[in-house]
Amino acid sequence: MDILTSFIIIPVLTIIGILFCKDAKQVKWVSAIGMTLQLLNAAMLIILFLLERKSGNMAVMLFVKDVIWYPSLNIHYYVGVDGISVAMIGLTSIVIFAGIFASWEVTDLPKEFFITLILLSSGVFGFFISLDLFTLFLFYEIAVIPMYLLIGIWGSGPREYSAMKLTLMLMGGSALILVGLLGLYFNSAPGGGQLTFNILEIAKVHIPVETQKFFFPFLFIGFGVLGALFPFHTWSPDGHASAPTAVSMLHAGVLMKLGGYGCFRVAVFLLPEAAHELAWIFIILTTIGVIYGAFGAIWQKDLKYINAYSSVSHCALVLFAILMFNQTAMTGAILQMISHGIMTALFFALIGMIYGRTHTRYINEMGGLMKVMPFLAVCYVIGGLASLGLPGFSGFVAEMTIFVGAFKNADVFHRVATIIAVSSIVVTAVYILRVVGVLLFGKIKNEQFEHLTDAKWHEKLSTGILIFGITAIGLAPLWLSELINGSLGPIIQRLLVSSPIH
Repeated sequence: MDILTSFIIIPVLTIIGILFCKDAKQVKWVSAIGMTLQLLNAAMLIILFLLERKSGNMAVMLFVKDVIWYPSLNIHYYVGVDGISVAMIGLTSIVIFAGIFASWEVTDLPKEFFITLILLSSGVFGFFISLDLFTLFLFYEIAVIPMYLLIGIWGSGPREYSAMKLTLMLMGGSALILVGLLGLYFNSAPGGGQLTFNILEIAKVHIPVETQKFFFPFLFIGFGVLGALFPFHTWSPDGHASAPTAVSMLHAGVLMKLGGYGCFRVAVFLLPEAAHELAWIFIILTTIGVIYGAFGAIWQKDLKYINAYSSVSHCALVLFAILMFNQTAMTGAILQMISHGIMTALFFALIGMIYGRTHTRYINEMGGLMKVMPFLAVCYVIGGLASLGLPGFSGFVAEMTIFVGAFKNADVFHRVATIIAVSSIVVTAVYILRVVGVLLFGKIKNEQFEHLTDAKWHEKLSTGILIFGITAIGLAPLWLSELINGSLGPIIQRLLVSSPIH
């Protein structure tokens, strides 16, 4: 078995193991062991990939596996990774590992909960390794559909409404994606050869510009729905707020990155000329999204809604950077996906832990929590500092790379959009510092909170690995930047060749 297929096999074997568990304790430990193996597998993949690159293997994709699946439509199980895919697999492994331990106290249908959660993660891993568009879409659906069950059954608040809204909007996005993928498939052999879903083969074909312009919006908007593209983002805050802790972590930390990755890997890469011609429309939308999400977070009182609107802003920044079409900005986009994925997973984990003790998410009902739960409070401060872009944390590295790259575009339109997007840093600082001040400092407003307990061992493990990721990227970002940069070359070259200026 090749190493990439093992990222799908390990979750499947873990699910089979859970089916044979007799009680909740066994379910949790089997889940933990399975996702620990997945994390170690991801670490091994990163090491092997770096060794391959160091040895001079400069193939576009490494660890490729190609097996014919459905011959009549030329559908393959075709997988492979470049530095960008490897980085996203690493992010997913960290978040699902932390999510398992953040869910350690789930008591309602624990077997079904962990099976559905791990099934979702297997779809995410499959999506990031797929080089066949049909297989990629299949794994995309496997990642998205379990969200309905996870929110509808184990969520809180108006969970049925939130689950249905999320599912309907994401299924609408999936319909757009399917139209775009079929457009690519039926234009993949203009000379009369065999049609293909192979991403690398389609990239070699020149699709007529008018055809590109027709299908590009289907793909960019379709994937953009999951990436919180304004104004198709409205499912996100409600979905975050009603989801259980681990689901919120995976939802914001990983699932929303499928949208940005799809826009980058499929829409922009395979339809570059249309991307250049239509980019201005989506730059306007993403700029609005960056500012709207930041201001939306300011007015919220609920901790989950604050972080949900913050995620809309940060994910809009990913799409904004992708549309700058230069290496620096696109490197920043990938860094931002990884940074925000770890950072927002930390926030949602902490919010779940705080809610489990206080039974409220409204900041005006809390205060002085630093006195009674210092470990969780310090973790929240670290997450907040990373979110507002303090040097030494991953947020600073990602956002600075994006803004420097975006400002490289000399025309007035791009620079004005960049200046507007940069202003979101100030707004982010306002709501982060406000929440930290009200939530953690001052007097304890509810005397019942004076006897709250601090983090347990599994909570420390969950938050600890996420904080390690934030600080490791912030203090030593060069290896990750080089990992990403080395795989951006072919994509940037393709964009340069198709540029109107060129």
